[in-house]
Amino acid sequence: MNIYFDNAATTIVREEAAEAVLRVMRTNYGNPSSMHRIGRAAAIELADARRSVATALGAEEGEVYFTSGGTEADNWAVFGTAGVTFRHGKHIITSQIEHSAILEPIKKLESEGWEVTRLKPDSNGRIPVESFADVLREDTVLASIMLVNNETGAVNQLAEFSKEIKRRGLRTVLHTDAVQGFCKIPFTVKSLGVDLLSISSHKIHGPKGIGTLYIKSHNRLHSMFFGGPQENKKRPGTEALPAIAGFGVAACLGRKELDETSASVRELHEHMIRSLGERLPQAVVNSSGDSPYILNISLPGHNSEVLMNYLDGNGIYVAKGSACKKGHRSHVLEAMQLKNEIIDGALRISFSRYNKQDEVDQCVTALENASKTLRRAVRNGKTSK
Repeated sequence: MNIYFDNAATTIVREEAAEAVLRVMRTNYGNPSSMHRIGRAAAIELADARRSVATALGAEEGEVYFTSGGTEADNWAVFGTAGVTFRHGKHIITSQIEHSAILEPIKKLESEGWEVTRLKPDSNGRIPVESFADVLREDTVLASIMLVNNETGAVNQLAEFSKEIKRRGLRTVLHTDAVQGFCKIPFTVKSLGVDLLSISSHKIHGPKGIGTLYIKSHNRLHSMFFGGPQENKKRPGTEALPAIAGFGVAACLGRKELDETSASVRELHEHMIRSLGERLPQAVVNSSGDSPYILNISLPGHNSEVLMNYLDGNGIYVAKGSACKKGHRSHVLEAMQLKNEIIDGALRISFSRYNKQDEVDQCVTALENASKTLRRAVRNGKTSK
């Protein structure tokens, strides 16, 4: 039995995307920059995939730039903006609940003399619009706030942040890491009002190693790499066409199925909360429920890693936080100022379109058994810590 509830870390590649990857590797293997017939066919493949991703974002094709994934897109957004805006100011706004792909680049800039304001989340894990407005300044050149938090599923009001910037007539470039929101919650780049936006293929049942940075038309961004003319001279190097083709298919189908999949996942999310309430009333729900794809819970008195290992032994795969944290304590839950016992007993359960209700039931049963077994071990002189 394998029950996979770690979809916020990565997802299984859907069959249609895998077929596209293999097809391009085997039959449409040309370099899109080559001028012969096979190269021209590859260029058409690249353009089709770019169009699919752009359509799913509500963007223009020329605003979509392929990267190696969400981390590169985030780094490019931060360093690329800093490289062209430093003459106008050196103040950056971000939040305490960002992914490491944002926190670390900004920390690097801070070490070089940039001023950084890190906003605290409220008790639901969201960044209040009022807090954002209070710290926005004339010299704020970049604001990077994630759309959907990767540990709690809390959704931030990017459109309101954008309105505040525009209302005050500021130059501030607004970026969002939308990796956990793309093809999961309804939005377009225009509805959010952002200048830059990062997404990743492997979070939506596409292949790993490919992502996108949306760059709004006429928005200047310093390049991180230099070489050939690929990606409009902004991101040189031969395109990873097989992965790009798979991403295009995943984006196209993900956007088309968004409403249906979200409704199905919402049912799973709510069913798990009800089941936990009935069978494990001591369980605490840490997430707001904004995005149904991510459910963060705690079993106070138990250790996250021990619980995770117990479930692993039963073929059920969850996480204690972001995969990039490598077992470290959740900085997101700490920023929300949750009690230590809540943080130490936290698990992230993340759903996909392929999960079923009976898998939720089996997970709750396993958690119930884990709690009983671990309490018994404590009574017998052992510890779950």
